[in-house]
Amino acid sequence: MEYWNSLLTEKSWNVLKKLAASRLDFVLIGGWAAYIWTKLQKSKDVDIVLEDVGDLETLKSSENLTKNESLRKYEIHYDEIDVDVYVPYYSKLAIPPEEISKYSAMREGLKLATPEALCILKQGAEEMRSHSVKGVKDRIDIMTLLCNTDFDYRGYAKLAEKYGHAEYPSKLRRIVTSFREGKYLGYNPRELKLKKEAITDKLRTI
Repeated sequence: MEYWNSLLTEKSWNVLKKLAASRLDFVLIGGWAAYIWTKLQKSKDVDIVLEDVGDLETLKSSENLTKNESLRKYEIHYDEIDVDVYVPYYSKLAIPPEEISKYSAMREGLKLATPEALCILKQGAEEMRSHSVKGVKDRIDIMTLLCNTDFDYRGYAKLAEKYGHAEYPSKLRRIVTSFREGKYLGYNPRELKLKKEAITDKLRTI
């Protein structure tokens, strides 16, 4: 079962492919990074972290780039599709944008945040919008990463602590134990229960 409408996700994927074909150096975060790691839930929006602030000028010359002062990011709008552009030493994320490339890997020709870094970034986003539709999607993406990647739980905990989020593992346990949207992961209630128990056991060890 798809969380977002397939017509929207197809448009969003095409926007991502356009960005990937450009000369921009960026790390992909957000829902599309989770999808490429897990092949489960696609994304409606595109989230990227520029590795070079100078690339903002490239974007300004080719796209209708706007600055969102309150959220400390830049935005491009393609009808219903939003591209959020995060910039080193300006944007505020759970892991500083200038540090994210240290925790990245190449997949399908794109540089993605690693599952552990992506989980931390997703937790940061979920905290700000936990009661919204996007907050539900954040939790789904977090669960897909835990269930469908070779997730390094100890590495995740060390990374969270390094960037001032020592409480994230305990918050992650709460996300896991309260998760009910197994249908978006392809699990029936019993399968989801067993997965949650296995993940919770691993989280107790860190």
